[in-house]
Amino acid sequence: MIGIREVGRVVALWRYPVKSMAGCAVGEVDVSWNGLDGDRRWAFIRDGQARSGFPWLTLRERADMSHYQPSFVEPERPNASATLVRTPAGRVLDVVDPELAAELGDVRVLKQDRGVFDTMPLSVITTQTIARLEALVGVQLDVQRFRPNIVVDAIAPFAEDEWVGRVLRIGGVRMRVDKRDQRCVIVNIDPTTTVRNADVLRTIARERGACLGVYGATVEPGRLTVGDAVAIEDVPG
Repeated sequence: MIGIREVGRVVALWRYPVKSMAGCAVGEVDVSWNGLDGDRRWAFIRDGQARSGFPWLTLRERADMSHYQPSFVEPERPNASATLVRTPAGRVLDVVDPELAAELGDVRVLKQDRGVFDTMPLSVITTQTIARLEALVGVQLDVQRFRPNIVVDAIAPFAEDEWVGRVLRIGGVRMRVDKRDQRCVIVNIDPTTTVRNADVLRTIARERGACLGVYGATVEPGRLTVGDAVAIEDVPG
């Protein structure tokens, strides 16, 4: 018989309609086999990089992408994308509008229904992990540096490492935690100021083997809500 052991509560849910642009906080969201509904369904491809292993335009190339704010709307015309982007200058453009691509540089937009994920469709981090990293680095860190889908209030820092290889029940969703999240230089970028601080990734590398938070995949689709309990399925040995 499978036992259930509560390990935390969901305190925030984030989805990123356009890869590397600002995240959208949601109070509740449906989760399918392809992650959160609407998460990373659009991305911009750099000119001449379509056949490379990583063709995407990201915060690595343009730190100000975090200042572009996507949102969802009901399309007013048949060919509209239903995804709008507010630019740093305040213009609101359809994600497929050529003017947006031109503003971003030599890029073209791609729609990917299964999501444009670097590794896996679901990412989780705990507030305690972020707080411990803040103490180690000595600066306050916006959660958006880490671009999580699910933020959990847990018992202790790095508790999510112990969830690898287990199944979590979160609201109406069952999620398998597959691996620790290996971090890259994007965590160095402050999403508000765009200032880079190399100490962030350097500290994660030194203290945590370059990993912070965890990745996983959907086992059973359902709905997530802020405030949901997070529980581990304990299978008797």
